[in-house]
Amino acid sequence: MSGYPWGEATATGIGSHPGTDHAEALRVVFGELPALPYLPELPARGVGADMVGRTASLLVELPVEVQPSGWRFTDRPGRDSKRARDHLVRDLDALEETAQGYEGPFKIQVCGPWTLAGAVELRHGDKTLADDGAVRDLVDSFAEGLAAHVADVRRRVPGASEIVLQLDEPGLPGVLAGTVPTASGFGRLPAVEVPVATERLRAVLPAGAFTVVHCCAPDVPFDLLRTAGAGGVSVDASLLRRRDEDAIGEVIEAGMAILLGAVPGVDSRLPDVGVVAKPAVELWRRLGFPAATLASQVVLTPACGLAGASPAYARAALARCREAARVLREDPGE
Repeated sequence: MSGYPWGEATATGIGSHPGTDHAEALRVVFGELPALPYLPELPARGVGADMVGRTASLLVELPVEVQPSGWRFTDRPGRDSKRARDHLVRDLDALEETAQGYEGPFKIQVCGPWTLAGAVELRHGDKTLADDGAVRDLVDSFAEGLAAHVADVRRRVPGASEIVLQLDEPGLPGVLAGTVPTASGFGRLPAVEVPVATERLRAVLPAGAFTVVHCCAPDVPFDLLRTAGAGGVSVDASLLRRRDEDAIGEVIEAGMAILLGAVPGVDSRLPDVGVVAKPAVELWRRLGFPAATLASQVVLTPACGLAGASPAYARAALARCREAARVLREDPGE
């Protein structure tokens, strides 16, 4: 794989923002991250604005509702499905207005299929992940709905040179390790075999989008993501360990992009730009890759979403990522 939708020295965000004013969040994103803006998510708005509900609203002919235990499939769409869909449509309407005149790559985020399967329950109460047939149905429905969503965003942002699709899969390591709890919480669901996990993930990757898988958890399955055909991986730099570096090196050598979370996602003292850039620079040096490829292959981001931060910090964190990304191009050897 060669070539990336963005230019050198690019930064972006993970997805979630604090507050409930989506128009303001869009203004912040387009203002602070002009090279790779994205559609922000505001979970503080409540039911349907959360990662799982927002993505479930894309499913075709698989309506959901909220139960005390969380999201569950139901026979027909109800107010929870409508609320989730309404949030998304309003966000897209605001995006269409804000993005007028914009030209360049644009990023959107959705919950990945394995994290979704571990979160949404079947009608009788078991998690979707417990039933392989139900997982297949979810994947088929998700693939159809996701392709339509990508096409809708492309229509609303006609200046987008390419859609960057981020699949959020924080639950994937647990799916592979067999640590996802049952609906009752008293047991654990069996581990999913790597070939099955790879096949299901590959099945939802839409044509015509550059796909990145985000996993802000330990034990990121780099080999699986590479085999599934993702164009890049998004990880928290603070969770990477030396034992991960062989797999990371294979990902880099294969030409996959690395979206590296290098700024805390909650209010804290922001590091200097050199400190923010340091994990990427040192990783490149340790693995022996040419400095000339660093600024194009690595995109700097916050460590995870910014929903738990203050609005002022969220803006400052994005700005710091943008400033630090320049270091990767200007002085990668320092």
